[in-house]
Amino acid sequence: MKQYDVIVVGAGAAGFLSAISAGENGANILLLEKMNREGRKMLISGKGRCNITNTAYQSAFFKKIYPKPKFLKYAFFQFFSKDIINLLEKNGLMTKEERGGRIFPEKDKAADVVNTLLKIIKSKNIDIKKNAKLTEIITENDTVKAVNIQIDGKFETINTKNVILCTGGKSYPATGSSGDGFVVAKKLGHKIINLRPALVPLKTEGNIAGKLQGLSLKNANVSIWVNNKKIRSEFGEMMFAHFGLTGPVILTLSKIAVDALAEKKDVEISIDLKPALGEQKLDNRLQRELNESGKKQIRNVLKNLLPAKLIPVVLELTKINQYKECNQISGKERKRIRVLLKDLRFKITGHRGYKEAIITAGGIDTNEIDGKTMMSKIIKNLFFAGEILDSDAETGGYNFQIAFSTGWLAGKSASKNI
Repeated sequence: MKQYDVIVVGAGAAGFLSAISAGENGANILLLEKMNREGRKMLISGKGRCNITNTAYQSAFFKKIYPKPKFLKYAFFQFFSKDIINLLEKNGLMTKEERGGRIFPEKDKAADVVNTLLKIIKSKNIDIKKNAKLTEIITENDTVKAVNIQIDGKFETINTKNVILCTGGKSYPATGSSGDGFVVAKKLGHKIINLRPALVPLKTEGNIAGKLQGLSLKNANVSIWVNNKKIRSEFGEMMFAHFGLTGPVILTLSKIAVDALAEKKDVEISIDLKPALGEQKLDNRLQRELNESGKKQIRNVLKNLLPAKLIPVVLELTKINQYKECNQISGKERKRIRVLLKDLRFKITGHRGYKEAIITAGGIDTNEIDGKTMMSKIIKNLFFAGEILDSDAETGGYNFQIAFSTGWLAGKSASKNI
């Protein structure tokens, strides 16, 4: 039976870069993918556009990564955002930079990223086996010796000197990320830190969010409150859905909500619909609008302040008749409108789970991994890369860069063991 220098398990972002990096040093490599197509999670990322990375400085990256960003310092030193951009562009895929330093493929097609990485892999004569599920890593004297896989219903043992686990987390299980790697790693003695969904849409109490379904707010200031204490605020875009709230700022705040809900704490999301106006300026603006509008109905005047879909909801919540004339709006009613515009509150009852979570928080304890090689401190020549690690980040291309950087370092390190 053919023996491989390196077996990479999982053909996603981390797996691709592990294989490419190991291939740079001439290793004999096998890339295993349990699905019938490589890069399936990448293909749906960024709404099919794939936010490859971010141009932020490394120090800014660290502020977006949890729980131990400095664990990634050496991986980022070895391979960072400019390196993945250069690798793709050198192989024919042009990229573009958008708001917030986010990098996308020029034609907004995630498939272009996947196909380019596959082209590089094939140019290095790396073997790929699809529909191949890892069932066990065989060790001898706490050192990698072989892997057992199930391929097309048949069991097979393949000898190897090194294994790189890039099996992802548990989010979007339909793409293949169903937590298999955690089972294998735990069996080998690795500690798995508290797995839970992250960057996940949130469910809300009542029917208000449902009434606003499809409405997107481009410039909202959103705060998360836990047990009546404000924990964090984010400014940017969000969206209402039939179940509750989603969009970039909601996803960024979601891990706080997930953790607090698990501890049975009360969680609320507060939306400031007019963040550019302070309380007094907003009150002056409302008063001016009402004074100038006379016999106009309040529902028509609020069009100057709010998206049309929000108006009946605001009037419902403030208990003001939508047909009431502006010159009949009392000071107390004006105050109710002002307060609501600065603090539209939703009680959070849950989240959408792994099926809709972009990433998994938690994972292999990084204390058990050498940050300068990505090799296990428990099993020699076993490496980890990507989402399987206890390392996650906010939206903006940061998670893909973690996968690319740790994958590159793991592949480079494994190839030195030949």
